[in-house]
Amino acid sequence: MEFNHYSVLLGETIEYLNVRPGGIYVDGTLGGGGHAYEVCKRLNGQGCFIGIDQDADAIQAASERLAEYGDLVTIVRSNYSNMRQVLHDLGIDKVDGIVLDLGVSSFQLDTPERGFTYRSADAPLDMRMDDRQTLTAKDIVNEYSEMDLFRIIRDYGEDKFAKNIAKHIVNARKKEPILTTGQLNEIIDAAIPMKMKVTGGHPSKRTYQALRIELNHELDVLKDTLDDMIELLNEDGRICIITFHSLEDRIVKTIFKKNENPCTCPSHFPVCVCGKKSKGHVATRKPILPSEEELEVNSRSKSAKLRIFEKQTEK
Repeated sequence: MEFNHYSVLLGETIEYLNVRPGGIYVDGTLGGGGHAYEVCKRLNGQGCFIGIDQDADAIQAASERLAEYGDLVTIVRSNYSNMRQVLHDLGIDKVDGIVLDLGVSSFQLDTPERGFTYRSADAPLDMRMDDRQTLTAKDIVNEYSEMDLFRIIRDYGEDKFAKNIAKHIVNARKKEPILTTGQLNEIIDAAIPMKMKVTGGHPSKRTYQALRIELNHELDVLKDTLDDMIELLNEDGRICIITFHSLEDRIVKTIFKKNENPCTCPSHFPVCVCGKKSKGHVATRKPILPSEEELEVNSRSKSAKLRIFEKQTEK
């Protein structure tokens, strides 16, 4: 199956990345190479581009798409949490720009055997971004305690029926293992009141999001590495991050704000004495949202938000 992925907010991301010929740029979630291709076009045969992704299908698709740029491009199969080490191994200390598109790719959603989508009735409960990982969504559903299932569905799915969904899962797996998306869909459907199913979208959406985040440690990785990525930027370098739900966006917004104004002094202090210096500034006060034209072409971009941070430490 061809790796298809519509690159959300593509024009806006490339514009704010401000690609300079001869610069060094990193895409930490390479996917099919949509953003990468536009970056490489603007390098004018100079500098270099490093693409990182943990999905083997993405690596193959992006390698083919970017082949025309030859030695300008280096592609590494890894998690973007390892970006500093990846760059160190390539002899690179600083970069001019970083892109993260945190969404699940259209390929992953549209390939039932990957187990990411609740729209398939008989797919295996997988959801691994990296198939070298042994733990799958099936293991979480069948082995996590009721309390832990409740916690992740509540915290990562933000589902008000998390407690009831967790209870239904545990009761169902006592009778037989829950192995497919169809089985899980039926269990979740039974746990949500009918009146909520009429207006609340697909009943499984939030639970699937929660399982995927837990399995792939998505929020922890973002939270633990964003400061480090800002440190990797050259002066005037930019990091552009596209998020698809409020949990991710909140982390990005908070960490960008902290790097812009890291001072921890009480507000009544006349001058800063903590010594913490700003790393730069948030390029736009509000996130960039998809245009009406983009929403018409790709409805999956509806929840996307782009935030940009520019490194500026010299005064």
